[in-house]
Amino acid sequence: MRVAVLVAARPNFVKTAPLIRALEALGVDATVVHAGQHYDNVMSEAFLRDLDIPWPAVNLGVGSGSHGHQTAATILGVEQFLCESTPDAIVVAGDVNATMGGAIAGAKAGIPVVHLEAGLRSFDRSMPEEINRVVTDHLSHLCLAPSRDAVENLAREGIIGERVALVGNCMIDTLLEKLEEARARRVWEKLGLRAEKYAVLTLHRPSNVDDANKIAELVQTVLEAATPFDVVFPMHPRTAKMLRPSAISASRSSRLMSIEPLGYIDFLSLLISARIVFTDSGGIQEETSVLGVPCVTLRNNTERPITISLGTNHLGGTRRESILQVSKEALESPYPNPKTIPLWDGKSGTRAARKVVELIEGLTGRHNWEDLQQ
Repeated sequence: MRVAVLVAARPNFVKTAPLIRALEALGVDATVVHAGQHYDNVMSEAFLRDLDIPWPAVNLGVGSGSHGHQTAATILGVEQFLCESTPDAIVVAGDVNATMGGAIAGAKAGIPVVHLEAGLRSFDRSMPEEINRVVTDHLSHLCLAPSRDAVENLAREGIIGERVALVGNCMIDTLLEKLEEARARRVWEKLGLRAEKYAVLTLHRPSNVDDANKIAELVQTVLEAATPFDVVFPMHPRTAKMLRPSAISASRSSRLMSIEPLGYIDFLSLLISARIVFTDSGGIQEETSVLGVPCVTLRNNTERPITISLGTNHLGGTRRESILQVSKEALESPYPNPKTIPLWDGKSGTRAARKVVELIEGLTGRHNWEDLQQ
């Protein structure tokens, strides 16, 4: 069996690594196709090294650009790859533009599409990621869901039966595997910080970072909410372009430690000993819950409600008053213990790989590739 695995951005690498290893353990030839949506060294190559992912067979070089550009470039690149390699299935992960582009290319080529991390819904169609999730799930032969609520979301949209498998969260497989190595690195100490005496901030979603005034206001609010802690801010390249240092008041900027983006293990090391985390990232909501670190999500909704009901996540919104109130409640509550969420047990990659193999074994007939190439 041969399976193509499409990766594009940081979370994709973290999610697919356990699946790739589990597929290879079952004798499946798993070929990595890199869309190239994250194209600098730290955001891409460092993750490949940290997570022991096979070097991609091809890099499509999608790069930055509009939603239409990234989606279309992925469709073209994946289509060509599928025509040349004819895998038995293609796995797409998460909710970035390349995810949807890969699903469209696979579906049109007659290749079974598998969506890793299927069924998540924010119910906010103004989010580009929500469009990507919905389209990808409906095009997929197999939806690998990380949690029970995701299965329920799919059922409401008519995606049921053998098209859905509850396998758990592959991202947590990676976290548990790398946890001790991350603890040993003590990145916070190298930054001159004390354990549980600092906050971590990440921002990358266009709705938060594409307006210079809005991102400046968010950073100032976080500095106020995190008082008296220093705030470590590994800046996504998109964010760094928009944030003007002069926009942060001098009275608060001394507590803001902006640093270059970190590789996966170094960033995990930073999360482990944080007192509180502020983020608009979906994956970090999951990671902090399993680590037992309070998290304030700087969004008005989340596609990961399980991190609120069973984890350590708090929905803070994007307005100053709401963020300050939610942060106050999080910091005044007893420090949480690591949370055990059903099937987030380090074995999700194995369960997912078995379902992929079952899908391929159950399908009959082959696509006429000569017709496709014409």
